[in-house]
Amino acid sequence: MLRYTLMRLGIFVGCLVVVWGLVHSGLAPRGLGDSNGLWIVLLALLISAPISFVVLREERDRASERIVRRVDRVKSNLEANRNQEDVADDTARAQGQTQGQTS
Repeated sequence: MLRYTLMRLGIFVGCLVVVWGLVHSGLAPRGLGDSNGLWIVLLALLISAPISFVVLREERDRASERIVRRVDRVKSNLEANRNQEDVADDTARAQGQTQGQTS
């Protein structure tokens, strides 16, 4: 997941540099008043999102598979703990019933 995040950040930074260059060279419009920095960041975000969606598809799929495996492992551990509690509870009840019959 960290790898995907870093790759996504790298694409955004690359787009940010390109948009900044285009705005400062006059090829792309400047923002109004003091909003030039915000304009550059928003434009870079808008451009980097579809690029990341297409380029990082395989990495995103690998990350989601790792997440699914982790979730499945946690679910199986919780189920195993639940079963241990049920067995311990059933054993305690059975011992309590046998002690109640012998008294």
